[in-house]
Amino acid sequence: MMDQTSQLPGIRTVALSAPFGWLAMGWRDLMKAPLPLLAYGLGVAAISFAICYGLYVTNGAFWVLTLTAGFVIIAPILAMGPYEAGRTIGGGGQPRLSQVLFVRSAFRQDVAYLSLLLVVIYFLWGRVAQVIYGLSTWQIHRDIDALVAFAVGTADGRVMLLTGTLVGGVLAFVTYALVVVSAPMLLNRNANVFAAVATSVRAVNANFFPLVLWAVIITALLLLSAATGFLALVVIFPWLGLASWRAYRSLVEDQ
Repeated sequence: MMDQTSQLPGIRTVALSAPFGWLAMGWRDLMKAPLPLLAYGLGVAAISFAICYGLYVTNGAFWVLTLTAGFVIIAPILAMGPYEAGRTIGGGGQPRLSQVLFVRSAFRQDVAYLSLLLVVIYFLWGRVAQVIYGLSTWQIHRDIDALVAFAVGTADGRVMLLTGTLVGGVLAFVTYALVVVSAPMLLNRNANVFAAVATSVRAVNANFFPLVLWAVIITALLLLSAATGFLALVVIFPWLGLASWRAYRSLVEDQ
């Protein structure tokens, strides 16, 4: 039987500064098709705001912060529209809104498997955060102000923040290593989910420091979006999606 790794695409090594080049290329791509991509970003921002506002008004302060932090985990699969736009622009085409909203190549079993994996990890993070919170206090903080006051104003709260950051960071990075390349790679119908995930892990292994920097940039921009009530997500989400497509094309050799 042929060694399965011989069928995987080759991985290129990139410079530490490569993530800034991906951002620059992603921005240029965004300027080539601003209307459909900003409309996509507006949809993601509106849904994110609606979910968090709904939790907030129903006194779900804990879940607002937990699910906002966990957004980083599922963001790669939500970016299929910008990936498709990046692929179209890279091929010299002009993406349409319908093409970005309904990505034909994403409607297949392997993408569903990866999506299911990310959803499971997302809910796992919610349970882990709930356990950390429960072990940190006997009180229930029913609004954001009370929760923030506990988290930053008490010793138990600061321990909770530190523990949650460490545990969440490890979980998020493991997830990132599984999907940073695999999500855009699955737009190629010749790629299956196992080969895509293996390629993603190999890419992180071969380019550890550049991809750690890329993870920090993505996290910082998504948290900045959350701090603006998700308004900045209108621009940042499609921009990061396009830049992530450029990252994939830079890291993985053509099959």
